[in-house]
Amino acid sequence: MKNIQFIFLASLAVLFSSCETWLTETAPAVTGLEDYYTSGETGIYTTNAAYVPLTWEYNYTYYSDFFIGDVMSDDALKGGQNTSDMADVYDMENFKTIANNGYLLDFYRTQYMGIGRCNLGLREVPALIPNENMTAEVQQRLLGELKFLRAMYYFRLVRVFGGVPLVDYVIESTTDWQQPRATVESVYNFIVSDLEDASELLWEKSAYAPEELGRATKGAAQAMLLKVNLYIHDYTEAKRWGEAIISSNEYDLLPTYANNFSIDYENGLESVFEVQYADDPTGDYGGSNGEGGSGYTRGTYSIILTRSRSSLLGGGWGFNKPTVNLYNEYESNDPRRDATILNPTDDQIENPEQEIYLGTRFLNKKTGFYDADGNPIELSHPSRGPLNRIDIRFADVLLMYAEACCETGDYTDAKNALERVRNRARQGQPDILPAFPDYNGYADNKADLVSAVRHERRVELGMEGHRWYDLCRWGVAKQVMDAYKATESPEAQSHMAEFIAGKHELFPIPSKEIELNPMEQNPMY
Repeated sequence: MKNIQFIFLASLAVLFSSCETWLTETAPAVTGLEDYYTSGETGIYTTNAAYVPLTWEYNYTYYSDFFIGDVMSDDALKGGQNTSDMADVYDMENFKTIANNGYLLDFYRTQYMGIGRCNLGLREVPALIPNENMTAEVQQRLLGELKFLRAMYYFRLVRVFGGVPLVDYVIESTTDWQQPRATVESVYNFIVSDLEDASELLWEKSAYAPEELGRATKGAAQAMLLKVNLYIHDYTEAKRWGEAIISSNEYDLLPTYANNFSIDYENGLESVFEVQYADDPTGDYGGSNGEGGSGYTRGTYSIILTRSRSSLLGGGWGFNKPTVNLYNEYESNDPRRDATILNPTDDQIENPEQEIYLGTRFLNKKTGFYDADGNPIELSHPSRGPLNRIDIRFADVLLMYAEACCETGDYTDAKNALERVRNRARQGQPDILPAFPDYNGYADNKADLVSAVRHERRVELGMEGHRWYDLCRWGVAKQVMDAYKATESPEAQSHMAEFIAGKHELFPIPSKEIELNPMEQNPMY
């Protein structure tokens, strides 16, 4: 899928009425929908284009996923050159966000661009006549991909902003531009419906040709149904979908944990869904004259954003720095700690004032793009690289399934799934990580089993963008963030505002969007 040429659809011309007939004639070189959708291949191109907004990370500012999933939580500090670097994220991290935040505006608009592309495809693809390039079977699969992607975009919106405008058709008139906010429940119901449809239409991963890996699969839809049902606390449904993907035998854990973060294992055995990036030495930052514009590259900025500012470790920009709190969460012998967190030596730090941020020197090793010896791999472009972003891997599925089993009283299967993940981490050394309940003071009861699963999610998935969302859906964000603040350096504490329960679990709807589409703001913003 990395080699697919993404096709960006031409904008539609808007025709205005006039008494002069020449004013109503179509301008030269304008392609209308009726001209474009004439062959089966256009269904493939349209579906490919619907994936693209998942890759976007830069417009007027950087808006990589980790700035919420990691930095908002107790797992990471913003980092960068200093506290003023990426001021929008500084405000978010320290619970000082206001509605004109540039990061949130780009993030919000990107999801709706993706939704718009999905809606167009879902309208046009069914009418296309299959041919040798788009068979009837592929046509149905494409509809499943579009349903999956639309659900993914709405999921990304609802867990950041709560209820949002819910649109399932192509908006072609300014009279349809203003849409009311749907309730959180309505958005989640819509997501579940799309994912259930997708799970019926999509193929198993093994049915895809190697060059097509990276597309949404039946397993990806099942994993998302498992996840979404955890968010809405329907644990019986979550368990059912977990059982479906696990019993498919389409996925397994890689023998070596660290290989998940190597380009050599992308879209491999453990991968359920990952966002595709490619080496792109020619892409620009954004639109013309520096005016922004997502999608001008097929490479990811996350590598350079999270690498050390030291030239000895890749010469990056030093964002998304793991906290001491996360480092201490790992059991002392857990090899996943060193696969997740890079702790540079004094000799590797060239400028301590810029490379040690509010007391932490740690770096995210998973996104830094290193070789087997831990050396940063040279990039063909100074700011972008080809490493995919893993959204769902099988270890995540097992731990979500364990959580659903805990909540439905199936403690045996919960322990088995938990132990399966920990056993891989042992790497053939059975004594280094005790089994539940013989670690962290856990007893063999539901409360401690839930705690063990939550601990395991943190260390297994550390710095992969899950932690903040987990804290919010568990309803413990206030409790955890207050406790975390007490462990931070006095310098870091001095920047943190109070976490307000009932407010800070969500972000404000961007003020520019409310100006365009008047709607109620989130509480207390």
